[in-house]
Amino acid sequence: MSQLFKNKYRLSSVRLPGYDYSQAGAYFVTICSQDRLCWFGEIKNSQMILSKSGKIINKIWQLIPQYFENSRLDEFIIMPNHLHGIIILNESYRRHAINRVPTTITTNTINGGVTGMYNPMLSNDSLPKIIRWFKGRCTYEIRKKFPDQFFRWQPRFYEHVIRDDISLKNIREYIRHNPLNYNGDNYHPNSG
Repeated sequence: MSQLFKNKYRLSSVRLPGYDYSQAGAYFVTICSQDRLCWFGEIKNSQMILSKSGKIINKIWQLIPQYFENSRLDEFIIMPNHLHGIIILNESYRRHAINRVPTTITTNTINGGVTGMYNPMLSNDSLPKIIRWFKGRCTYEIRKKFPDQFFRWQPRFYEHVIRDDISLKNIREYIRHNPLNYNGDNYHPNSG
């Protein structure tokens, strides 16, 4: 594969190859601000104090289940320059119509364009779609409120498929204790 596309380096995907990120399950996500800039607040006495931008992030994160009815939020923390959260996806009604044969040709971007075939990356209920919505909505709201500042997210996000209850428990603990451990955190602006 070519290393350049339109004279820019290609970035390999951090997603699990072949994994359907719209399937029911628990996902641990980390979303960072561009260049690890501390937009969302600061840590004082091992407590996260949200800035005005951080309060916007908090509000929009909590709106996710209203816009994506198959989703439920679990533990999360907004840090100075990133967010850690657990999103739980439930089975979606859209997935039951995968093998349906359309009688007319229509353009349906949710199910995969003119083919009508199920494409999890285009699904309204996939993890990448939820994160794209969240990042876009936050960017819009922050820039609207602070037009003289140029808030940006890191282009990607990190995810981990939570496979069992022990892993879920450990990740919840990690999230809860993140403000205590921020100075040694990989996402701290001064970390390597």
